[in-house]
Amino acid sequence: MLFVAPQAIGMLLFTLIPFVFAFVLAFTEWNGFGLPRYIGFDNFRDQLTSPLLGRSIINTLIIAVITVPIGLFLAILVATALNKIKGRPFYMVLFFTPVVTSTVAIALIWQQILRPDGVLSDFMSRTLGIPQIDWLGDPRLALLAVCAVTIWSSMGLNIVIFMAGLQNVSPSVLEAAAIDGAGPVSRFFKVILPLLSPIIFYQSVVAFISSLQTFDLVFILVKNAGPDNATRTIVYHIYDLGFAKSQFGISSAASIILLLLTLLITALQFAAQKRFVHYEG
Repeated sequence: MLFVAPQAIGMLLFTLIPFVFAFVLAFTEWNGFGLPRYIGFDNFRDQLTSPLLGRSIINTLIIAVITVPIGLFLAILVATALNKIKGRPFYMVLFFTPVVTSTVAIALIWQQILRPDGVLSDFMSRTLGIPQIDWLGDPRLALLAVCAVTIWSSMGLNIVIFMAGLQNVSPSVLEAAAIDGAGPVSRFFKVILPLLSPIIFYQSVVAFISSLQTFDLVFILVKNAGPDNATRTIVYHIYDLGFAKSQFGISSAASIILLLLTLLITALQFAAQKRFVHYEG
């Protein structure tokens, strides 16, 4: 218990107590000063009818739906390719570097790349002859830009995990499939993917939860969740209500709604795993 105590105390102080406090605040009106005033479910009614919360939920779900499947699929393709070449550790380090790089640094770098006069717009203008694009200033493109940066920054971790999973795929199974006439594409979709399905399921759950908590990248990359709240996520919405407007009761209610949404999506994923996850033995 002595060795467990530091972790247990940290979890109590920084996780359990704040969670209980936020749950209590969700039923009160409080601006950070004085005593909270109990108002029942008014905060939840306010948020469930709030257009800003609806916009935040839609934006967050769009980020999750785009980044999770595309990010995982690209990571599997890259991991499969790296599994067959020499110098794998070198390439794995290159792909993993964004994972251990500060999100602030990543956002600032991509902010310069995605400027109207940045590298990407300048390259497309020179090669394709199209006008320079304001990726972060156009409401139609800003959220897609956030998704692209999210996929790029998180793919390295998925590659490393899928590489570990590929090491457990028996070469004899792939060899037997090749003898039976299965080509590279058939082996990938009918042998490799089913064998990796438990890892894909685990990563999809973790990635969806992470996508629902998107905040720091949006906060740095795009100012004020703009343009026109096009990149406003649920966590940014919670931050804006609590720390920018000092509406801690409503902010806590929004955080409880996020918790319930996360639990619902996770439960749906676990319910659907029986159809596509294949466990050995």
